[in-house]
Amino acid sequence: MESHFKFFVPLQVRFAETDMQGHVFFGHYFTYFDLALTEYLKALHYTYDDFLKEGVDFFYVQTDCQFKGRAFFDEILHVHTRVGKIGNSSFTFEFSIFEESSGRPIATGHITAVAIDKETREPVRIPERFRKAVADYEA
Repeated sequence: MESHFKFFVPLQVRFAETDMQGHVFFGHYFTYFDLALTEYLKALHYTYDDFLKEGVDFFYVQTDCQFKGRAFFDEILHVHTRVGKIGNSSFTFEFSIFEESSGRPIATGHITAVAIDKETREPVRIPERFRKAVADYEA
């Protein structure tokens, strides 16, 4: 397991997430990333609603997933999450997924988002409160 991730969310693979080969369909990993990102923001005590209250929204502009193994129906996965980089207007969430009982690596990836003014849709500086929340949590 990756020790450099402070946060993870467990999830159980549902049958509907598997394909005819019997393992998780590749597209579901992006859903797992998104779910873990949402829970990570809650752990930071700076949620999506907090962005909106500051007049900021964000768009996902780039995603990536590297498949390290296969996950199967009813397995429990740990989706490890952190903010790996914060720029001026962009920030990148990093993910590593492991099967719970064996620690078997399943996937790694990232989502890069750009902060935008929620009215003009133009890029803006990432809120200081978010930067501080990440720094405090990850310290």
